[in-house]
Amino acid sequence: MRVLHFFKTYWPDTFGGIERTIHAIVKGVAGHGIQSDVLSLSKTPEKGAVEFDGHMAHKAKLDFEFASTGFSREAFGRFRELSRKADIVHYHFPWPMMDIVHLAAPPGKPTIVTYHSDIVKQKFLLKLYGPVMHRFLAGVDSIVATSPNYLATSEVLQRYKDKTAVVPLGLDEADYRKAKEEDRARWRARFPKPFFLFVGVLRYYKGVHILLEAARQTASDIVIVGEGPMEASLKQYAQQHGLGNVAFLGALPDADKAALLELCTGFVFPSNLRSEAFGLSLVEAAMFGKPMISCEIGTGTSFVNQNGKTGYVVQPNDPRALAEAMGRLVADRETAASLGKAARLRYEECFTAERMGNAYAALYKRLHSQMPSGAGKR
Repeated sequence: MRVLHFFKTYWPDTFGGIERTIHAIVKGVAGHGIQSDVLSLSKTPEKGAVEFDGHMAHKAKLDFEFASTGFSREAFGRFRELSRKADIVHYHFPWPMMDIVHLAAPPGKPTIVTYHSDIVKQKFLLKLYGPVMHRFLAGVDSIVATSPNYLATSEVLQRYKDKTAVVPLGLDEADYRKAKEEDRARWRARFPKPFFLFVGVLRYYKGVHILLEAARQTASDIVIVGEGPMEASLKQYAQQHGLGNVAFLGALPDADKAALLELCTGFVFPSNLRSEAFGLSLVEAAMFGKPMISCEIGTGTSFVNQNGKTGYVVQPNDPRALAEAMGRLVADRETAASLGKAARLRYEECFTAERMGNAYAALYKRLHSQMPSGAGKR
């Protein structure tokens, strides 16, 4: 069986949360005899496909971007070409260009869409795009939500709940090397006090501005790993308010990130808007056995981090609640260790790449078996 994944960006151009999820699915289903291709857009596409970790990454020329949506004339032809060779087409939502390509060039194969997030920010454009979106979602064979929380709280998904399954995101621990002692020693020397770690792209919905307000109310160090469009304004705020307990480290190699995950007292994830649909960084923290602090925004963040079991879930946009939660973990190290152990157990039970891969392989095979004999041939 062959599966074609279609999303706006992928390695080597970008490798964010959705791209990492695609990669993990591809690796996870390979053991079931399922081959995968990934089609995405690129400003500078390579001629032909590039092999990446056992599968092929194909590119179409990115013509322009508008409202965070990439558009490409070449994508129509590339999609037709690759979908002919596929048994299943796997879309990753949201990306309006994808909907248009699907409707203009129906693949004639079973189709599945992983619904990563509602469209939250572009409310005016959503009114214009809505009819296309619903025609697309109504036409695909299966939809996957990444958590029961998101399925229950998304108005869009509720409209299609009869054909929506839940497959939580997962990570492969083998992709995370244990930190070397010299790396741990270097970071331990830099942050000798208990510290809390945030890892993620510095976007508007990550709530890092709320975390900086919380930093004014705690003596603990807060270490921020990542870069993004909010970076300059966040650094300016920290400087203006003399936040000596906040360190912006930018993007770091995996070895350094692993060392910080091993050393931190807890992981803080203050995302305050529904644009944060799951929080793959929380899964990383759980994998490393760390207690977590997140906000109740009605999405998968509260599926990964369960209040009082794997960490604390506080109300969004509440810096005092964030500071108090960090204080509780520092003051009660026994409870912090217990929460961290439970987080690790939850990772093992719910969020491994193997578990996710098995679920998608079963879904692919079910969709393929339901296709009428001879259908989709071109």
